Amino acid sequence: MPHKLKRPRVLLVDDESDLLDLLEMDLARMGLDTTRAETVGEARRHLDAATFDLCLTDMRLPDGEGIEVVRHIAAHAPRTPVAVITAFGSSENAVAALKAGAYDYVEKPVTSDKVRSLVRSALKLADPARPTDGRDGGLKLVGESVPMQQVRDLIDKVARSQAPVFISGETGTGKEVAARLIHAHSSRAEAPFLAVNCGAIPETLMESEFFGYRKGAFTGADTERDGFFQAAAGGTLFLDEIVELPLSMQVKLLRAIQEKRVRRVGGVAEEPVDVRFISASHQDLQAAVSQGRFRQDLFYRLDVIEIHMPALREHHEDVADLAHVLLERLCGGRAIPALTLPTLAALADYNYPGNVRELENILERAMALCDGGRIGPDDLNLVPQANGPESPARGMALQDHLDEVERLAILDAQQRTGNNKTAAARLLGITFRSLRYRMERLGME
Repeated sequence: MPHKLKRPRVLLVDDESDLLDLLEMDLARMGLDTTRAETVGEARRHLDAATFDLCLTDMRLPDGEGIEVVRHIAAHAPRTPVAVITAFGSSENAVAALKAGAYDYVEKPVTSDKVRSLVRSALKLADPARPTDGRDGGLKLVGESVPMQQVRDLIDKVARSQAPVFISGETGTGKEVAARLIHAHSSRAEAPFLAVNCGAIPETLMESEFFGYRKGAFTGADTERDGFFQAAAGGTLFLDEIVELPLSMQVKLLRAIQEKRVRRVGGVAEEPVDVRFISASHQDLQAAVSQGRFRQDLFYRLDVIEIHMPALREHHEDVADLAHVLLERLCGGRAIPALTLPTLAALADYNYPGNVRELENILERAMALCDGGRIGPDDLNLVPQANGPESPARGMALQDHLDEVERLAILDAQQRTGNNKTAAARLLGITFRSLRYRMERLGME
């Protein structure tokens, strides 16, 4: 007798019997078993007595809030995705639920299409047979230090949610790698991952680049074109250097996130979009809000969960492992040059203003300079440390010291690129616009 496959089981929590009937019918058509509860207490009893593949709960219940169900599941059944039903326009409740550990949310009025889409996505996470190996394309965050282990643990956790993530950290710390890993381990892994550098798009083209345009919308629009939202449909949209977005575009982005709909330039009707947002910046997002450069309401929608990427100087113990991995990548199958003990010591003592990206540049340069298949300390050609015996930090305030380090890094990049600002910005791992802003702030223009 053939083995009967176990049908996924969903817990439905709501005090509206008509809505529960509708949800039960929709899920039955999808081949799912359902259990219903009308209060927080009843939901807890079901969760303690049985295992569920998904929970869908209303936010307002007779004896409490749906967020109590979310927290109960997060504490006692963290592998079970839970989604919440919120009132239309109640973004605060949705954000609070996501922060508490909810997988996603759906707004009232609840439709069959909304529910089916959410359920299909959430059940991919609950499926124990779901393939996970190899989907990250070999990406990894190297290092066994405590900061890197904490980052990897947080990435695994947020990958199981649809909550927007903001990744902070200095230039060159691996923010995009972290974003790609979140996508690769999420239920959206088979859909596109689209990385957008917000500082590299001319302001006049931003709306058409993000939302697409209709044929004839403006001079030169000979065909209809998809924007970033359409290109990332079903997947993840990674907005790097989000602080660089002008305020006018921030308003449009906020509406797209809240409504989950966009209107193409030249279009009349809005179209639904299904993307997960991950954003990043090396700048302090909270400070940008305080300075009026970034909208507070958009900040709350994007910074639901924050991951901070540590600077390389904060986990020096990982430098040797990182160096070996980077050399292997740079050699591309060729013989890997050896790192002498004095070389490893010199690498461990360096401060890395440019973080992992700077380490990679140092090793690439050393490979070109070394002889005999061994990289010595002299081959590294390290920039003198700003915190040595003649450190400019002596007698300086912290911000003055940081400004001086930044000024020296920019001067070094300009010298190495023949004063070509575009090339210098690329070498520093920042946008041309960001380089100009920094030079103006430091009085270098």
